[in-house]
Amino acid sequence: MPATPSADAPVVRIETSMGAIRVRLDRAHAPRTVENFLRYVGESFYDGTIFHRVIDDFMIQGGGYTSGMARKQTHEPIALEISPALRHVDGAIAMARTNDPNSATAQFYICDGPQSGLDDSYAPFGVVIEGMDVARAIASTPTGPGDVPRTEVTIRSIRSE
Repeated sequence: MPATPSADAPVVRIETSMGAIRVRLDRAHAPRTVENFLRYVGESFYDGTIFHRVIDDFMIQGGGYTSGMARKQTHEPIALEISPALRHVDGAIAMARTNDPNSATAQFYICDGPQSGLDDSYAPFGVVIEGMDVARAIASTPTGPGDVPRTEVTIRSIRSE
């Protein structure tokens, strides 16, 4: 897929307190998941949320809480959308969820290294095309209980390019 935005491969820019991450989304293989994510992006839902769970060499998770771990209200969950074309490669973006496979709402994670054990259980829907160094820096942030960063890492905004 091209690194420039197109109808089937829109690009979003995640501005964080530690730098920017650009992500190419894969609408061709995860149409419902991409539309769900872009709905939240279009509503500026992610502005001011935090990466609330970070694990070095695994992933960074955000999009559900604001400063002080205040949970944000979301839309209804979406069904799990799995495609063999999308895997948990290094830099993959995927939907976080509860134990219910059909419970994804707004929270997402970015893989820090390949995470093939998550394939067929969680829904990847794109990949980082720029700023993986920022994602890795976030992943290596010192954490406390629950893998919560000791210093908040804020998602200032996510915008479509």
